[in-house]
This record gives sequence, C-alpha cells and structure tokens, in this order.
Amino acid sequence: MAKLLRAKWLLIPIVLIVIAGGYAAWHYLSKWEATDDAQIDGHIHPVNAKVGGTITSVNVLENQYVESGSVLAQIDPRDYQIAVQRAEAELAQAEAEVVGARAGVPVATSAAGTQITSSEAIAERAKGGVDLANRELSAAQAKLNAVQARVREAQANATKTARDVERLKPLIAKDEISQQQFDASVAAADAARASLDSAQAAVLQEQHEVAAAQARVAQAHATLQQAVAEAQGAKTAPQQAVITKAQAQSASARAQLAKAALDEARLNLEYTSIKAPVSGLVSKKAVEAGQVIAPGQPLMVIVPKENVWVTANFKETQLEHMQPGQAATVSVDAYGGRVFQGHVDSIASATGAKFSLLPAENATGNYVKVVQRIPVKVVFDEVEDVQRQLRPGMSVVVKIRVKS
Repeated sequence: MAKLLRAKWLLIPIVLIVIAGGYAAWHYLSKWEATDDAQIDGHIHPVNAKVGGTITSVNVLENQYVESGSVLAQIDPRDYQIAVQRAEAELAQAEAEVVGARAGVPVATSAAGTQITSSEAIAERAKGGVDLANRELSAAQAKLNAVQARVREAQANATKTARDVERLKPLIAKDEISQQQFDASVAAADAARASLDSAQAAVLQEQHEVAAAQARVAQAHATLQQAVAEAQGAKTAPQQAVITKAQAQSASARAQLAKAALDEARLNLEYTSIKAPVSGLVSKKAVEAGQVIAPGQPLMVIVPKENVWVTANFKETQLEHMQPGQAATVSVDAYGGRVFQGHVDSIASATGAKFSLLPAENATGNYVKVVQRIPVKVVFDEVEDVQRQLRPGMSVVVKIRVKS
C-alpha cells in the first residue's frame, strides 16, 4: 500500500508537466497559421516574333542565362534591307519634289497672268488619275475585307481548337484518350493560333495598303482640283501663288508619307534581331535555325532569377488576424524542407474561385458551403540566397506568425 501511494505522488508532477507542456505547445501553435497550398511565383516574359521570315541562327540554349538586350535569334534580314533601301529612295525623290515645288512659289508670284496652255489635257489626265486611284482603293478595300474575313475564320478555328484542348485535358488525365490524340489536338490549337496571328498581320498590311490607296486618291483629287483651277485660268498672281503653294503642300505630304514608310521599314529591319526583353533563364525554346516563323509566333520565354515570391492560398478562416508585414517562414520541398525567412506583402482582393475561368454561381440550385481560399503574397527577406536557388512553381509550406 505504501508503494502504491508513493507511485501516485510521483505521477502527479508528471501529469502536471504534461499538461503544462501541452498548454505551452497549444499557445505557441495558436500564434501561427500554416498552409501547404503554396508555390514559388515569379515573372515569366514571353518572346514573340514581331516580323515573319526564316530563322538564320539561334544563339541560346534551353535553360541558358541571358542578359537583357542580347540577341536570342536572327531572322534573315535581306528582304527588310531591300525594303529600307526602296523607302530611302522614295523619300529622296519626295524631298527633291518638295524642293522643286517650293522653288516654284516665288516664280508663280512673279509670273502673274501666265496661262497654262495644256490645262484641259492636264485636267483629263487628272480625271483619269482619280478614276485609277478610286479603282485601286476599291481593290485594296476588297482585299482588306477578305483578310478580315480570314481573321474571323481563324479566330473561330482558334477558339474551337482551344476548347477542344480544354475538353480533352480531363480525358487524357483519366487515360480515356491516347496521348497522340491529345498532342494532335494541342498541335491543332497551336496551328490555329499561328494562323490567327498570320491573318491579323495580313489585316495590318492590307490596312496600310488601304491607307496608301486613300492617300493616292486624295493626291489625285488634289491634282484634279489643281488642273481644274489651271483650266479656269490663272488670271492673277495671287491665284497662281495659291496653286503653287498647294503643289508644295502636296509634295510635302508625299515626303511625310515616304518618311513614315522609311521609319516602318527600318523598324521591321530592327525586329529581325530578336532580343531578350529582360535578363533571365531561357525556357520553352520552340525555334530552330531554318524555321519559317510568322509575326506574333511564340519562340521562347525568359524567366528572371530575381524578384521571386510565394503565393500561399490560405483558407478564409485563417485570415482573421493576418495582415501585411507579419513574419513568415517558407519551407521548400525541393531542398528537404529548408526554411527561408520572409514576411506578408499583401493579401489578394478576392478568392481564387472568383478569378477562375468559370466562377461558381451560388444563386442557383442547391447550395453547399465550401471554405474558400484567398491568395496571400509572401516576399523573402534573404534576397540573394533566394534568387540563386528558388524557381517559379516549386512547392512550399508557409507559416505566418499572426500573433505576437
């Protein structure tokens, strides 16, 4: 009996220690909120072709680090160099016409009362020029309408193929369709997007043609008006001066049009050197030498090593005491649970479900309450170490100290 009493007295402090330890653990854990629904996030910059052509060289490899502004790939520039030379020649001709037209203004003022002997012939030629310019404008407008129709068709095909891919994703996940069938659907979607980009580029080109045709129509009308005015007879010096000034203005407008065409040609030539928009690692490289690409075609992406953060999706029931500035720890699965220090930067303005492609509609049918998750942005305190080791998409466990 005495031994039993001694044993009971020994158990009392042990029970008290266990209770105190459990309370201390509960008190410590109640200060933290944690979630494993969290990933490393970062900026991903797409690199697309701005002009079409044949790739002559690719200067980077997959996962290679590149500096901002470095040439990633080169498009054959010869066609664009020829376009620049043609635009330079047209600009030189237009500027020479401006000089000649402006030189004629004082001559016209001094040669008061001079009659133009071939005014009727000039007027007839001007009318023919107007008719020709109108026909060219109609043809350009018809081509524009045709390529716009192709854009609508390409848009419909791109939408259909994209939806086909979305419908096949759950089927491929369940192995209900073959990988070949899914890959074919993805390839069809990529081809449809490329066709859409090509059709949109054609629309831009035809719009330029329509604008040029409109400019020619305006110029033809100006020439016709000038010819009609000359046919009526330049009876006084002021009238002749007005006509000559109009010629100078028309020549100046043609020079401006030629200057704009030259700027566009030079810009297109510059676009043949595809450069990195930012410094970072090359990923998803989908271009090789000899490949013919279209404007807008995606070639690769650049993922910067700096400026990474964590997007942690906390339950809405965990946000009662959470606010920006609170300390956080980030445990990275890829490094055996290594812990990085950080803090809360901001809390999203809505739940993840609200930003989804098909948000839930709770006002219809039966309603089942589901705890929602809200993205919380956590930034790192150890910037240099993080930039060297972490990559977007890595899984992490985030703990935030919500109570001091």
